[in-house]
Amino acid sequence: MPVEFVGIDPDTDRDHCPTVWADTEAQEVLFQGWKPDTETHAQCEATSPASGSVPDTEAIIRIPARMIPMIREACDAVERAQLR
Repeated sequence: MPVEFVGIDPDTDRDHCPTVWADTEAQEVLFQGWKPDTETHAQCEATSPASGSVPDTEAIIRIPARMIPMIREACDAVERAQLR
């Protein structure tokens, strides 16, 4: 299975759980996170170099900074798979 669980927010309550996975076959990192509030979402869209709003097939999510080591680990896993 190409999707590998990397980590979950260490402060999770197990009901609202920002999570990180690595898909080594597709060469992608996957995130589960919190949706931003309406104002933050609008600010992200306003500062994006892309034109228009975020399409329905994409999402803006929040990931806590304490998960940066897990995000790095997922990125490393995808990079290692590229070298194989």
